[in-house]
Amino acid sequence: MSLDTPLILIGPAATGKTTLGQIVAASLSVPFVDIDEIAEPYYEESGWNLEKLSHRSSTVGRVAAEREWEAARAHAVCRVLDDHPDAVIALGAGHTSYKNEHHLQRVRTALKDAPCILLVLPSADRAEALSTLRNRSLVSKATDWISSGHDFLAEWLDDQGTRSLATETMITGSESPETTAKRIVTMLQRTNS
Repeated sequence: MSLDTPLILIGPAATGKTTLGQIVAASLSVPFVDIDEIAEPYYEESGWNLEKLSHRSSTVGRVAAEREWEAARAHAVCRVLDDHPDAVIALGAGHTSYKNEHHLQRVRTALKDAPCILLVLPSADRAEALSTLRNRSLVSKATDWISSGHDFLAEWLDDQGTRSLATETMITGSESPETTAKRIVTMLQRTNS
């Protein structure tokens, strides 16, 4: 099976987008792209990089810096989609969550031809999902995603813009990544048949 256009995985941090994306891409024999791993050159095209984000965070605070960085994130999404049209692509949480409607609309336009934009969540219950994501984030990234009293993880989980981009939602529950990946591949096979 091949992809005519990309499969996009979205959702808050620690939902398993990277793990699932790698398994699904291998099953489909297509490339896997994690925007968090390759976005730096695209940010730089917009005059940003992670060093600037860190500097701005220490100057104006993390929340304000994240808002300033939105244009660069939206640009990176557009460029990744252009450069990887036949891949499974994991978009990190901040790449679909925007306070500026213009940036969200730019991403929405870039994603308009993607037949499957899959929102990955550990639970349909908000409190359970947030608890699971927080625990996973602490283990995998040593952060709870709370900065100066602002809960980025809750923001990403509740973000209506992100949810509006999704064409499907996949609740992973307690199943293994391999089982969830098989469900995704089966869903794609039904969609492409």
